[in-house]
Amino acid sequence: MQYNCQIEINHARDRVTALFDDPIHLPKWQEGLQSFELISGIQGAVGSKSRIRFKMGKREIEMIETLEVYNLPEEFTATYEADKVFNRNVNRFIEEGNRTIWRMECEFQCTGVLRILAALFPGMFRRQTQKMMRAFKAFAESQPA
Repeated sequence: MQYNCQIEINHARDRVTALFDDPIHLPKWQEGLQSFELISGIQGAVGSKSRIRFKMGKREIEMIETLEVYNLPEEFTATYEADKVFNRNVNRFIEEGNRTIWRMECEFQCTGVLRILAALFPGMFRRQTQKMMRAFKAFAESQPA
C-alpha cells in the first residue's frame, strides 16, 4: 500500500528540518514515544540504525529505523521494521518563502492480520500519518523562528 501526505508549516525550511532532525524533540510530537536509541552507525549517517519504542494504549511497539537518504534540508528517507510491518517514508521539505511544504511518500507492507486490516481499512494508515504530521506542525510552529 502506498500513499502521499502533505502539510504546510509556517517556518522556514532550515528551522523546520532542524526541529525534525533533532531526536530530543521527538517526544514533543510523536505520541506514545518511549525511547529512541541509536544501535549502529553514526546518528544522521546513511545506514545507521535506531531502535524506537512506542506505547499505544496497552500495546508496546518496537521498530528499527534504518536511514536510507540523509540530505536535509531537502530529503530524509528511512525504513521502519516492526513485527509484521515494513514501512518506508520519503520526507521532502520544499521551501516556499518563510513557509515549508512537508511531503511524505509512504509505503507499507504488512503480513498476517495487519495485512487484512490494511486491505479493509486503508485510510487508517493515512489518518495516522496525517495526525503525526499535524502534531509536528503544531510543535514546530510553537517554537521561535
